Amino acid sequence: MSPCPRGASPIALRIWLSSAGVAATEVARMLRENPDATDVLVYGTNISRHAPALAACDVSEVEPHRVSNAAYAEFALDFCRRHSIDVLIPPRRLDALAPYADAFAAAGTKLMCSPAAAVDTLTSKSLTYEAAQAIGVPVPPWWIVSDGEQLRAAARQIAEAGSTACIKPAGEFSAFGFRILDDEPLRMKDLLAPARPVASVGAVADALDRAADQGEKVPEFIVMPYLDDPEVSIDCLSAPGGAMVTCVARSKDGRYRHLLDAPALTAIAQRLVSHFQLAYLSNVQLRHWHGRPILLEANPRASAGIFQTAYAGVNLPWAAVRLLLTGDPGRLEPPRLGGRIAVTETVMAITPHRPVTPHRPVVPPELMTLPEPVTQSEPLASPVPAGATAAGAVPLG
Repeated sequence: MSPCPRGASPIALRIWLSSAGVAATEVARMLRENPDATDVLVYGTNISRHAPALAACDVSEVEPHRVSNAAYAEFALDFCRRHSIDVLIPPRRLDALAPYADAFAAAGTKLMCSPAAAVDTLTSKSLTYEAAQAIGVPVPPWWIVSDGEQLRAAARQIAEAGSTACIKPAGEFSAFGFRILDDEPLRMKDLLAPARPVASVGAVADALDRAADQGEKVPEFIVMPYLDDPEVSIDCLSAPGGAMVTCVARSKDGRYRHLLDAPALTAIAQRLVSHFQLAYLSNVQLRHWHGRPILLEANPRASAGIFQTAYAGVNLPWAAVRLLLTGDPGRLEPPRLGGRIAVTETVMAITPHRPVTPHRPVVPPELMTLPEPVTQSEPLASPVPAGATAAGAVPLG
């Protein structure tokens, strides 16, 4: 189904925002306020029926929690069939959905997702760093650990090099599980300051060992130096095959975001997007170490803060939908860079009459079989710089 102007068709474009977090409220607004004046009906799901983002959706439903990839894919296909979904934009569980792109297409749904091989690699932070390092993208030293002894050894090496260690799950957990490892005693000024995600090496090591002793599944964690500010998030729009259409880099400074005109940084993002053949929306996060930019994460999905790019004068979510449906992102002005924006809290009214359908187990209409993994393409010899030449936005006073 192609985008069509409001009033030209009685059928609205049905877009499903799965695993809808708080930022989905702004993404839904950007989709509805699209420059093509296309009618959009937004569907949303979350593991909690009380998720605020569901109130911003026209149709809401609860999705299954802690289920296998196959079970989640069954749910998603069933949801698309029941609601005649045109476009599915998933921010999570991409490893469950990417192998089924053909099945979604057969059901009439366009899945906004990069190739399954890229998703598999980028879901693992260790594989991401290995692949990035192989194409010349700077990465931090890292260790994969799953028990207390490994953690203590990694933290000791980082401390001996004069850095502070941090730890986070090595898979798809967003920022959940991130801790700065600090064995220094707690001081009064620490108690009076805003809380930080800090834990001692001993406490985390004991937690890993205790979980294993109690028979819990212990995922792999990645341990690395705690990198320096500023953190830079680069939101990317690219065509299938990894050709960059446009990107917006923004640095984080507390509640402020700076829209950066930084070709050297966007060139790193372009190299990764091209190498992994990322399609539609993706995000590259950089921090700094010893004074130079270094890869933190590369994600084959939109960032939670993608709505902030609207202040650069672009509507990336809608351009991605157009690109997915028609092969054309539409007219995109060069992003307005150089400005500064503030992230503030907003309040929205809740419509009590809009019910949220509870999750129901589904039986797939046919047996699904995962396709063979897609082999990764050869690394590029060199990146193609992505220069931004637009005039700067008006800064905050």
